[in-house]
Amino acid sequence: MERIAEGCVTVRILQASACAACKVAGHCSAAETKEKLVDVSCNDDAAYSQGQTVMVTASHDVAFRALLLGFGLPLVLMVMVLVLVLSMSGDEAVAALGGLGILAPYYLLLWLMRSRIGRSVSFHIEQI
Repeated sequence: MERIAEGCVTVRILQASACAACKVAGHCSAAETKEKLVDVSCNDDAAYSQGQTVMVTASHDVAFRALLLGFGLPLVLMVMVLVLVLSMSGDEAVAALGGLGILAPYYLLLWLMRSRIGRSVSFHIEQI
């Protein structure tokens, strides 16, 4: 646990790749770990202390929604723009650039709506 504020707890998560637990992971460039900070809203922040080990969970609906917003919708949008531009222009290079170009405004919109999305994509905290 990193920080405790009123109604919100910030938890440091060590995200490891699938092969990070391998015996030779220290000698391999494929094994990597990253630290991330996750804000978790909770009603009883007094029950937690800084440095405490906790478990952060999310429901299957939250995970599905996050995957859909992060990967599913951008893929569908990119393919739709690719097909549309290819049928209109007939130029594959322009269609490919259009398909890739639509991702920048999509992820910008996603970033601008992060607080609204954050209300529907939430984590839960449990003491260990």
